[in-house]
Amino acid sequence: MNELYRYLTLAVTPEWRRLPEPVRRAHKRELALVVTASDVRVHAYSLVGTRSDAELLLWAVAEDFERLRALEVRLAATALWSHSTRPYAYLAARRRSQYLAGHEHAGSEQVPGTSGPVGNQPYLVLYPMVKKRSWYALPVEERTRIMGAHFLVGHKYPEIRIHTAYSFGIDDHEFVVAFETPDIRQFLSLVADLRETESSSYTERETPIFVGRALPVAAALDEIDGTAAGTRDAAGTREAADRREAASAERAIVG
Repeated sequence: MNELYRYLTLAVTPEWRRLPEPVRRAHKRELALVVTASDVRVHAYSLVGTRSDAELLLWAVAEDFERLRALEVRLAATALWSHSTRPYAYLAARRRSQYLAGHEHAGSEQVPGTSGPVGNQPYLVLYPMVKKRSWYALPVEERTRIMGAHFLVGHKYPEIRIHTAYSFGIDDHEFVVAFETPDIRQFLSLVADLRETESSSYTERETPIFVGRALPVAAALDEIDGTAAGTRDAAGTREAADRREAASAERAIVG
């Protein structure tokens, strides 16, 4: 229950976008290799189409802080790292919630061995969060009651999986909250319902918000410079050609 999480965003420079395609391809391949060859578990999310200030989100999971640092050092040695910035980066740790009694279930984030994203949903919504100091002045029994009502709202959306990480004293915020969801509109409904709960009144800040598409890191990188669009177009063209060829062969047999 003590795994560490590192969340990194990446934004490429305009100069990188103007590099020849073979050079960009080599840069992406180098960075993807560092990620996939690492002994740290890394999940990649494309932010293309959701934010204007970052294109890639990496969520790294490790039991040792030095392994997370070593990964970032290796990433810093890549060419793409030198052609990009990190607009946002967060550090947090997994920890058992003190308010969860009676609300645990199969697949819960509190179950041992389930740290980090499961990866069975196409989208991730993630944001750092800070609570008002007045929250911590409440008796623990009162906070437990308020959070119990908060959890009950979440139970109405069983397909959405929450991951609450803690950053007290190790980053500028208190939590990093992430949600794996099958549809961002479903997540919107969950948040709208949570706005009406008592717990919402004790939230100080929960921005910036990142909405990412879960992808293999190579595929997420290909979305940054539009390479993925060309690949999909080519696949669509081949599929259409295959269908035409099959239809032509069928007509020839019938004729």
